[in-house]
Amino acid sequence: MNLEKNTELIFQQIADASQEADRNLDSVSVIAVTKYVDVQTAAALLPLGVQHIGENRVDKFLEKYHALKDFPVTWHLIGTLQRRKVKEVIPFVDYFHALDSLKLAQEIQKRTDHVVKCFLQVNISGEESKHGFSKDELLEVLPTLAELDQIEYVGLMTMTPFDADSDELKRIFKETQTLQAEIREKQVSNMPMTDMSMGMSRDFKEAIQFGSTFVRIGTAFFK
Repeated sequence: MNLEKNTELIFQQIADASQEADRNLDSVSVIAVTKYVDVQTAAALLPLGVQHIGENRVDKFLEKYHALKDFPVTWHLIGTLQRRKVKEVIPFVDYFHALDSLKLAQEIQKRTDHVVKCFLQVNISGEESKHGFSKDELLEVLPTLAELDQIEYVGLMTMTPFDADSDELKRIFKETQTLQAEIREKQVSNMPMTDMSMGMSRDFKEAIQFGSTFVRIGTAFFK
């Protein structure tokens, strides 16, 4: 494993994809997903220019957060969050990427002492194995979500099927982009909808093409 070379390659690929999409490089941030590595390996990314760390599980998030909290890191919780675990982790989260139900939003509202930046997770692909609101479900609960003033809905997050071809990826990302624009046009004060969380190692190029501002890269850093 050569972290320095891998990180340099990832940043270059992001830069190339941004240029191809006619976007400013500064508009795309890379989240290093560190769920399969220890604290020391995660820490080694920081001198290489990594500023965003993402974890799927609450226990791993807390372990790395408390070990590295004195470093200039933006912390992302990207995995499914059980309501009973909200109170132990939400105080330390800069961005939560998997807000997938009204009940979870209400629990965050109840437990936080600061405004939490959240991505609403949408299931555009319709896969039963994927969490998230359908388009119709999300539009139906938007007025209730808007009442939760301790949450800032910064954008949408979606994931694509592992076997999706390029056309399917583009369709899913385009539909997510269109839905986000529809919500943004409603001009709700706590729904700026200025960020998008889309794209992983296999599909970040297409995601950047359709407006993603946060891409989640895991194994490519550590192979």
